[in-house]
Amino acid sequence: MMITFEVKDMSCGHCVGAITKALQAVDAGAHVQIDLATHRVQVEPVTADAAQLGEAIAEAGYTPVRVQA
Repeated sequence: MMITFEVKDMSCGHCVGAITKALQAVDAGAHVQIDLATHRVQVEPVTADAAQLGEAIAEAGYTPVRVQA
């Protein structure tokens, strides 16, 4: 199941790296896809749920908004 967040305050490659690292710290097996142009973060988790993933992005210093498919 793919979980999508909109992260409007993600603006550069450093942000992408920080968010990817934060998500993989919560779920090492997660498949993370980030589109900087549209501010979309897509995660296909293995063990984490949407709340845990959103919290990981927030703890990295960003503002995730869950996008319902």
